[in-house]
Amino acid sequence: MSDLDKGCRSRCGTWLSIAVSVALADQIIKALVHALMPFGQVIPLTPFFNWVYAGNTGAAFSFLADAGGWQRYIFVGLALVVAVVLMVQLYKPIPRLEALAYSLILGGAIGNTVDRLARGYVVDYLDFYWSEWHWPTFNLADIALFVGVFTLAVSLWCERRVFKLSE
Repeated sequence: MSDLDKGCRSRCGTWLSIAVSVALADQIIKALVHALMPFGQVIPLTPFFNWVYAGNTGAAFSFLADAGGWQRYIFVGLALVVAVVLMVQLYKPIPRLEALAYSLILGGAIGNTVDRLARGYVVDYLDFYWSEWHWPTFNLADIALFVGVFTLAVSLWCERRVFKLSE
């Protein structure tokens, strides 16, 4: 094995470790919520934040939540395809910021996919609100997905700027 192959495997291992850590932390929190709270329970913690046990059969912002169940298989299939594509990307020599983005997206996708496979819905527990208006309830996997997509956008924007400056 060449030094280049060893370096690639080492880097890839680091990024996959981040993804697994995100998915594992997400699943531990969800297991605690599932074990310690009845479904639908709301625990007010501040004037703008509740800890809740909610389920989402849809995607972001409950998109397709009332579609009848078929969406579960579409979301699982899509997540598996995305996971494979991201793992392939992580084996390539890519900028660190881009690799971090892929790792966070991968970890978030795995965390929510495990829920869909195990329970048929994604466990959500973070409920932020103002007065009577509530932001859609979410979880750690959703945070990782959001931060990962944002980081990827920043990475691509920075790469584009560097490319334009070098022309």
